Amino acid sequence: MYQTNAYNTYAQNNVGIESPQKLIEMLYEGILRFNTQAKRAIKDNDIEKRTYWINRSNAIFIELINTLDINQGDVSMYLHGLYTYQLNLLSKANIENNDTYIMEVNQVVRGLLDAWREETNVAQ
Repeated sequence: MYQTNAYNTYAQNNVGIESPQKLIEMLYEGILRFNTQAKRAIKDNDIEKRTYWINRSNAIFIELINTLDINQGDVSMYLHGLYTYQLNLLSKANIENNDTYIMEVNQVVRGLLDAWREETNVAQ
């Protein structure tokens, strides 16, 4: 089901992945890590590193979009729009060299991560 590029990459790097649910958590955590590096690059005015780290976060959002099952209804459609908006914010951060957009993305991702952890704990 989640046999995507992101899954294969994380599976190679993290042998202990227990489930697709854990993978989603790791993807959200990855966005937060990459955004931290992008913020540092913005402060250092390092265009190359800023672009590299923002592109890494973008790749995760794109993978999350690609794994959504739109047939599952409103939640999938909502997440599609939310992820797309986060991509737009990251593009603005990169173009304008402004970490305010990254902080906004981080706030959303932290909320998603907390909700995901809560939901997967309830499901177990």
